[in-house]
Amino acid sequence: MITPHDELLIHQLPTTLDHVSQSDLRWTERIVMYGFDKSGEVSVMTGMAKYPNRNVLDAYAMVTRRGQEARVVRLSTELNPQTGALAAWSVGPYTYEVVEPLRKVRSTVAPNEHGVSLQLDFHGDFPVYEQTAAFHRSRGRVREDARRFYQNGTITGWIEIDGERIEIDPDQWWFGRDHSWGVRHGGGGGSLAEGGDMQPQEIPDGVLYYMGIFQFEDEVVHFAQRETSTGQRWQFEGEVLFPIESGREALPIIDVEHDLKFRDDLRVVESGTFTVHRADRTSDTIEVTPVCDFWPGLAGYDEYRGYASGMWRGPSFSDGFTVDITDVDEIKPVSMLSETLCEVRMGDKVGHGLVEMVFFGAYPRYGYTGW
Repeated sequence: MITPHDELLIHQLPTTLDHVSQSDLRWTERIVMYGFDKSGEVSVMTGMAKYPNRNVLDAYAMVTRRGQEARVVRLSTELNPQTGALAAWSVGPYTYEVVEPLRKVRSTVAPNEHGVSLQLDFHGDFPVYEQTAAFHRSRGRVREDARRFYQNGTITGWIEIDGERIEIDPDQWWFGRDHSWGVRHGGGGGSLAEGGDMQPQEIPDGVLYYMGIFQFEDEVVHFAQRETSTGQRWQFEGEVLFPIESGREALPIIDVEHDLKFRDDLRVVESGTFTVHRADRTSDTIEVTPVCDFWPGLAGYDEYRGYASGMWRGPSFSDGFTVDITDVDEIKPVSMLSETLCEVRMGDKVGHGLVEMVFFGAYPRYGYTGW
């Protein structure tokens, strides 16, 4: 059917823009905004996801305070029919807008019954950069076929919790965003049921995936790697980005080594280093000191309290709740994907950033011998 975005000269298939090129139920387009007060007092993650083959559009906002509690709002509606302005999408009180392509975006959660509202205005200080293509098959099926871009920049705006307004000081916040699309695997809709009578996926004896996005005053260091239980790399990407105003081209990273320590209760980074080897044959070691953690599974990346992103919940679903994130038993069901916000040091440079990690099964180097 015709949607407002069919007005634009952007078609790549001989059909309308509510159709994608395949019928895989996992096909998702997702935007995420995330960041934190460098003191660790407040962090926020918000975004939305479109499931064209499920007729679902959903969104969320999660504010984590003092490393002790997370306030979560989750929203879902039907994707079609689509209405509204071009370059803006809404789910209940949530709205995402593209203000200036590849430079400025805005997320808003209007006041609502769940007591969490916000306005986040993001301005890109560094250029967007594209993830290495992720295409993998397993037992005859496409396991993953997705693309993504990231960007770091400055955030302004406010967050309000039960009437308490938190004004964002852009000089004291680290912030980034990403936009992904394609067939996903894992959290965020990639593991929702597709029907019965299917051969189970292969189960590895262990997996370590990690991503670092570390911002210093004059550069962003980004890398992501997936490893087997023995440390064999099976996907990698990495680059150093420079401020837009510098006009400098990105510099590839060709390898990353890690030496990490983990919490006793969860496989979450407690301390450690990443040694980055750039294409110009220079190397640096980045020391990571965690400031706070947040858990995307609470907001819909995993099934939690009867809901996950991509599930059909009718044309007008919302819920909201508070989670004690110091309760390990409460966090364990959503702990496969962790986000650790950090202070980082590289030589005499001090910056901030994010370590994202999925770590399960055996990995003998770090003392894990099984599930």
